[in-house]
Amino acid sequence: MSQMRSFTVLPALPEKLKPLEEISRNLFWVWNSDCADLFKRIDLSLWEECNHNPVKLLGSVPQQRLEKLAENNGFLSELNHASEKLNSYLESSVWFDKISPDDDKSDKSVIAYFSAEFGLHESLPFYSGGLGILAGDHLKSASDLGIPLVGVGLLYQNGYFRQYLSIDGWQQEVYEENDFYSMPLTPVTDNQGEPVKIEVPYPQTNVKARIWKIQIGRVPLYMLDTNISDNRPDDRMITSTLYGGDREMRIRQEIMLGIGGMKALNALGITPAVCHMNEGHAAFMAIERIRLLMEKEKASFKEAIEACRSGSVFTIHTPVKAGNDEFPPQMMTKYFDDYYPQLGLDEKSFLALGRVDASDEKESFKMPVLAISTSSYRNGVSKLHGEVSRKMWSNLWKGIPVHEVPIKSITNGVHMKSWLSDELNFLYERYFGAEWSGQNFDEKIWDNIDQIPDEELWRAHQRCKAELVSFCRKRLKKQMERRGTYHTELNWAEEVFDPEALTVGFARRFATYKRGNLVLKDPKRLVKLLNDTDRPVQFVFAGKAHPRDSEGKEIVRQIIHFASHYDIRRKLVFLEDYDINVARYLVKGVDVWLNNPRPPMEASGTSGMKAAMNGALNLSTWDGWWCEGYIPDGGWVVGAGETYDDTEYQDMIESQAIYNILENEVVPLFYARTADDLPRGWIYRMKKAMRSITPQFNTHRMVAEYTQEFYKPATERWNRLISDNMKVARDISLWKENLRSVWKNFEIEDVKVTVSNDQPDQPFEPKRRRLKVGSELNVKALVRLPGVSPENVDVQIYYGPVDTWSQIKNGQVERMKYSGSTGGKDKYWFDGSVKCQDSGRQGLVVRVLPKYDELPNQCEPGLILWENDTGKSSDK
Repeated sequence: MSQMRSFTVLPALPEKLKPLEEISRNLFWVWNSDCADLFKRIDLSLWEECNHNPVKLLGSVPQQRLEKLAENNGFLSELNHASEKLNSYLESSVWFDKISPDDDKSDKSVIAYFSAEFGLHESLPFYSGGLGILAGDHLKSASDLGIPLVGVGLLYQNGYFRQYLSIDGWQQEVYEENDFYSMPLTPVTDNQGEPVKIEVPYPQTNVKARIWKIQIGRVPLYMLDTNISDNRPDDRMITSTLYGGDREMRIRQEIMLGIGGMKALNALGITPAVCHMNEGHAAFMAIERIRLLMEKEKASFKEAIEACRSGSVFTIHTPVKAGNDEFPPQMMTKYFDDYYPQLGLDEKSFLALGRVDASDEKESFKMPVLAISTSSYRNGVSKLHGEVSRKMWSNLWKGIPVHEVPIKSITNGVHMKSWLSDELNFLYERYFGAEWSGQNFDEKIWDNIDQIPDEELWRAHQRCKAELVSFCRKRLKKQMERRGTYHTELNWAEEVFDPEALTVGFARRFATYKRGNLVLKDPKRLVKLLNDTDRPVQFVFAGKAHPRDSEGKEIVRQIIHFASHYDIRRKLVFLEDYDINVARYLVKGVDVWLNNPRPPMEASGTSGMKAAMNGALNLSTWDGWWCEGYIPDGGWVVGAGETYDDTEYQDMIESQAIYNILENEVVPLFYARTADDLPRGWIYRMKKAMRSITPQFNTHRMVAEYTQEFYKPATERWNRLISDNMKVARDISLWKENLRSVWKNFEIEDVKVTVSNDQPDQPFEPKRRRLKVGSELNVKALVRLPGVSPENVDVQIYYGPVDTWSQIKNGQVERMKYSGSTGGKDKYWFDGSVKCQDSGRQGLVVRVLPKYDELPNQCEPGLILWENDTGKSSDK
């Protein structure tokens, strides 16, 4: 084909409708239904056909219809209201203003949030599951709270796959090409109107990427697109498909996300104080950030990495091995051979950044390890997941007790206004106040839940269930028509589900550990529940298996076959192509949300939170967020988080537990009606769950926690470390280097323990001493510290209960004070004491850790010396 001249045609909006353009390009409409209702009013069927994409809608609606709307006073009034609402939102004061001085609002306080996927709306299919949905909700709450945050991601030409099922129930995938020019995003251009592009080095070539922007309220999201004519065909494929291709494609994508993302921010004149890596996919960001610092400040790698760590946050999302990317050493060398010299590193030193065992040259390069080693702020996404993560990565801090491994937890949440039904939003505005959503993490507001009359809450929920039933019938009919079902057989789709029946929902990624088929384990019991004419139960399933996950696809097939074999297709259905739109109907319409992952594999989970805020009750195994969210009167729990070696036996035990809970508790409670035909016992539980779960498990609380625990201290540290030609960063680097060189020579030479009121010379012999609660132990330690002063170390008493392996379990720390030298060279005495607060077998031991005011955590250097030990270092 001869050279083509491309151009973009925009809708010709009448002057009175011009505000529609601004509203359509800002995703504020996603969580403000009165703005979205404008587009429905233009043409409801076209709105559905455009997958709720306002930009595509405006480009598709006939000009005659637009001209007519421009003369419709009712529509214009709604349009002006929506425009004023958006402008007021953008200009109003925010939570961040109240907690931050003016210094924190400067360009020096920008947070860059990197993620491989963002789930913002169904019209922007750049997400696959919970990780992306969380990222999208994070940005929405950052906008609502006024956090100075920008998002960074990849713009996938084909996004994630669309799912459909064969006649046999086997998952098939189809990839639809996205038309970026008909989506709510805009290309970033320079002052001359030319596209802004960046260039990233790859083997044998440099790959260019164009930058696009999606505006989410106050927050911009910048997306990189390599599918441009400047690149070779195979390089254009880098941003083709989310999680597509082989391992080689994965490293190419993650180089573009991390290194390309930093280059994009640099090209836009944005120098973030904090870079937040949402999972390890973006960890190459740190490498580029270090390189830029070395180049700009003429710093060494060790100096630059100290600054990088000070302003880096890493959120760990999964304990599942397949979710943690790693690459063989040969592949890393292929892509980074030219990068090593720019960092002043050799191959071994570079690869050590991504290895648990730095000395093992055969170990693969792990992206989570790179993220951990280049950040100072790290977290799991629930309290349980924080514990799992500390144990999982404890080998990176050799000698550090697992509970002290510097990985915290910030439990996930969901963006309320994006997932709450209009019916409940109306009730909340009526009984909580019009501005309730801005304060949704204030628990006091939720005390007002009891002000909502039971009948009003139940009617609102029943309307949502009716909408779900209608949606399921239409969706199933389309699924059947696509498969070529005979017209005479389509009628049964119109009879699917009973709007009055107890409805259980199960929807998520169909990874095997989530056990989507667990409830099918005892067909007789399940079919009996479904076919009970007096107290019927119905199930709705939805979810996608990864294209290469045959086991996950088999679970989907089992559900389809089960419904067909037992002739319960009207009471157990599977909805194809699970996405944000399907999820929205499910979480607001079901009565029970079923979640049964195999503990402790679920890092957090968020779908149950969405269901709970809409009045559904959770029935879940003891895993992820439910360990924190469960209250006895607000849902049901399966098991107590037990782990089994025999997973088949575990599945049998826990499936039986689910049947027992359904038969003996859930079904009887749901169908127990008072004289006015209200399930008041059920409604009582709904309110209890909503009051307890909603103010805690939302992204406003979550993002506020990130801001106060991570973003603000990281911003302060970053600006301090890079100021004055990186003086503080250079000082930390030099201090660490000096300390590491002498640490191996440290020694705890003597420890003396006495009991208060004992004779001074009487030795303490633990095996022959029985102390009473309240007794005080005095400890003196002689520590040899060649090359450093006592002020450079923290000598501690580590004490607590002793387990059967003679190890102190979850010990506490009491710091000892320097009390003088012995007169011998480099030998110093330290004193301390501890009280015996608990009965039982107890123990204590003396240890030494580094001490430096600029350390974010004492364990961060990986140096620790225990009594009867020699200096140990993780060399990270």
